[in-house]
Amino acid sequence: MFKIAKEFQFDACHMLDGHNGKCHNLHGHTYRLLVEISDELITNGSSADMVMDYADLKLIVNQQIVDQLDHAFLYHQDSANECQIATLLQQMQRKVFAFPCRTTAEGMSKFIFDRLSHFLPVSMIKLWETPTSYCEYQRSEK
Repeated sequence: MFKIAKEFQFDACHMLDGHNGKCHNLHGHTYRLLVEISDELITNGSSADMVMDYADLKLIVNQQIVDQLDHAFLYHQDSANECQIATLLQQMQRKVFAFPCRTTAEGMSKFIFDRLSHFLPVSMIKLWETPTSYCEYQRSEK
């Protein structure tokens, strides 16, 4: 089994409504995302002896994650206050993206893992919210 990884970056804003700290305010981050996939080597064709062509990995992650989140207001679809802000931004033709969870590094990491798992053999997601703070998510072994 081999593992390969590619790093991505995107900028976005969010808030954690109901949080007992300064992150309850609207604020932004330059997120750094590491996507690791794990699989056997391809045995023939132009990608022989690769897990996957990095260009293909980049295309999928950009389409499914980065292009949708970059420069968007990220919000929890079950938060009335966050939805109110998202609605206002949408009326102003601004970019928003709804998450089924709070937009913590933990929630976002699991969401990204689950979404990419439909397209890639994802083994781990690492998401930096700041240069010194990150969350790592991988499916637990059973």
